[in-house]
Amino acid sequence: MLGNALIFIAQVVFGLLTLTLLLRFYLQWVRAPYRNPLADFVNALTDFMVRPARRVLPGLWGIDLPTLLLAWLMQLLEWLIVLQVRGFRFGAEIGMALVGITAVAAVAVLQMLVYIVLFSTLLQAVLSWINPGSPIAPLLDAMTRPFLRMFRRNIPPIGNVDLSPLFLMVACQLMLMLPIAWLESVALRLLR
Repeated sequence: MLGNALIFIAQVVFGLLTLTLLLRFYLQWVRAPYRNPLADFVNALTDFMVRPARRVLPGLWGIDLPTLLLAWLMQLLEWLIVLQVRGFRFGAEIGMALVGITAVAAVAVLQMLVYIVLFSTLLQAVLSWINPGSPIAPLLDAMTRPFLRMFRRNIPPIGNVDLSPLFLMVACQLMLMLPIAWLESVALRLLR
């Protein structure tokens, strides 16, 4: 029972840290408006980790590599703690187990990025019906625009209703169900 509580606490703490780091990475990647309450909150939470990491590892081609690497490290630490609490023993196959843990952590980061796109699209669609002039609307638009643009080029509005958010949410769900689930199962097989 204590083990389950420790696993829960580790998943909550490291999951929230990973989420804030990935939000920081994602907001910078899509060039979202810098001055907004979400960006201020995320930056305040993650500055203590990101600033030292940027001294060691610079960005690459406009991608905030230190933040992405820190998010991956948070997932790696979470998985190491969870496996340790569950009694996983690194035996003779320690190399394969480490490869498996690093792969599982990378898949978890990818999965969380897809969830960020999915939930920001859902929130934007709901807000567009309830309160289109909401102060968070420009931020959500910036977060979803790169992905919605692909669908808006090929799917015209039907009766002045933009169906591209629906298609993007379906595409995100398919990504979670097919390639990401497959990658996760392959990475988990390396742990056995």
